[in-house]
Amino acid sequence: MDRSPVTQSRDRLVSVNVGMPRDIPWRGRIVHTGIWKEPVAGRRRVSRLNVDGDGQGDLAGHGGEHRAVFVYQTGSYRYWEEQLDRHDFTCGQFGENFTVDGMPDDEVCIGDRYRIGTALFEVTQPRVTCYRVGIRMDNPQMAALLTGSGRPGFYFRVLEEGDVGAGDAIELVYRERYRMTVTAINALLYTSRHPREELASALQIPALSLGWRQSFEALAKAGESAPGASGNAGLAPASAVGVAPGFRPMRVARVTRESDDIISFELKPFDGGQLARPLPGQYVVLRLRPKPDEPLLFRSYSLCGEPSSASYRIGVKIEPHGAAGTFLSTQIRAGDLIDVSQPRGAFTLLTSSRPTVLLSAGIGVTPVLAMLHALATSATPQPVWWLHATRNGASRVFGAEVRQLIGSLAQGRSWLWFSRPEPGDREGTDFNASGRPGIEALEALGVPRDADFYLCGPTAFIHDLTAGLVDWGVSQACVHSELFGGGPSMTPGIVGAATRAPHLPDGPIGTGPLVSFARSGIAVRWRDMEQNLLELAEACDVPVRWSCRTGVCHNCESGLISGAVDYQPDPLDPPAQGNLLLCCARPQGDVVIDV
Repeated sequence: MDRSPVTQSRDRLVSVNVGMPRDIPWRGRIVHTGIWKEPVAGRRRVSRLNVDGDGQGDLAGHGGEHRAVFVYQTGSYRYWEEQLDRHDFTCGQFGENFTVDGMPDDEVCIGDRYRIGTALFEVTQPRVTCYRVGIRMDNPQMAALLTGSGRPGFYFRVLEEGDVGAGDAIELVYRERYRMTVTAINALLYTSRHPREELASALQIPALSLGWRQSFEALAKAGESAPGASGNAGLAPASAVGVAPGFRPMRVARVTRESDDIISFELKPFDGGQLARPLPGQYVVLRLRPKPDEPLLFRSYSLCGEPSSASYRIGVKIEPHGAAGTFLSTQIRAGDLIDVSQPRGAFTLLTSSRPTVLLSAGIGVTPVLAMLHALATSATPQPVWWLHATRNGASRVFGAEVRQLIGSLAQGRSWLWFSRPEPGDREGTDFNASGRPGIEALEALGVPRDADFYLCGPTAFIHDLTAGLVDWGVSQACVHSELFGGGPSMTPGIVGAATRAPHLPDGPIGTGPLVSFARSGIAVRWRDMEQNLLELAEACDVPVRWSCRTGVCHNCESGLISGAVDYQPDPLDPPAQGNLLLCCARPQGDVVIDV
């Protein structure tokens, strides 16, 4: 390793702080957290994953080999005392294991190695702050304040286990050739400035933790493929693909009854212009008004035809009490107009040299059918497996179309399961086998494990097959899926919360703009009692993803289908055009959100 001369350090360890996770009440919920740390007397053993007597409540976001020890400085303590006009801090206040004199974030570099006591440590990444530091500090904005100030603190990896104690000298052992300070690395990810040369330098640092490396790789890739594009590819979830908001009137060109409960609609632009060409697997949102005096309905439907800029085709399942499906099936005819969003979604066919397995159940057939069209159009030479499950012959859809597409492929194969065949359904002629797809069936069919798997269907179908495929030896990165309705939630640290279907909120009725959560089928008036759209979504039990709750982490980034929002506070780096950050956004008028 290329090392540089190291000067003598006068930095010292002020306090060693530990604490085991505990449950605390917060906003009517229970949070399991290890943010409370207390100073300890004497010396403590530091092992590969922890300081003796310490623990983390959420191992997905904290702890692990590259986040074994969190370090914060007395200089930052003094800064926050002045900024917050507080003088009640004690060591461990910021959740740190080591409170230190010296070692400022704008001087310490990723990859620096330090000897403290008999242990050896390596700096791996800045701290990633979440809402729990706000709970500990009794300041909900603390996550944004720490990150935005350039004083996040940093994590140590333990290279050599040993004993440490208050008063130990901190000796800088050596530095990497590629030097970037904690402050610089932090700003490179969380602000709007992502220079290509700085990203390249960051990726040259061997000690940088895997999560941060993946974020910088995503930023570099986005900068190469779409220079000048808005948003932060290093933070935004894969599903948050920016799309221009708004709706376009489209004329229904054809209505086709595909099965006893599925109808397809072919849509063409009302003005005769070109459409945004969708990626195979994407969906559109329809804006419907069943009755003039009733609220609008917003529903998402997958595109199921050949990806085209001339027309779209959607498949609609008619549920017994479904308002949108009933309206479409009974009231919409060829020639009618419907408002349609631009194509959305990250469940799309990837360019790959591996075999492709399209695995669906019920109405989950629609996005993978668009993928099959794309594969047939490109005449892919790779093996393609079409595997579909449905109830019986009456519910089977697009059968002739699938046979034609599979037959046009050099290595196309198909298999059809009926879960509840009718007496007239003939096994071997109308379908291949009874039951449902499982790993044993895939193995018996000779489905390759080195394929890309695309799964769409009910939640249990996706969950069971994903777990089975991974246990079978398929890489998690090669399993792609889309669930019906809203996506999975992410509420780090929350324990014991009951899962409820999305519903109108309890309490007073709002009088503000209409907020529609399109995937969840909920429309509710804005209430001033909520501080942001995330809180309104939570009041409706709409599945949401979040961590910082202050506009830093982008976990809550979602599609803004229509309308506009403002931010309180402003995020450190705005989301992609056509998206919003739920945790700090408030509606300027009626909005439709893709959750």
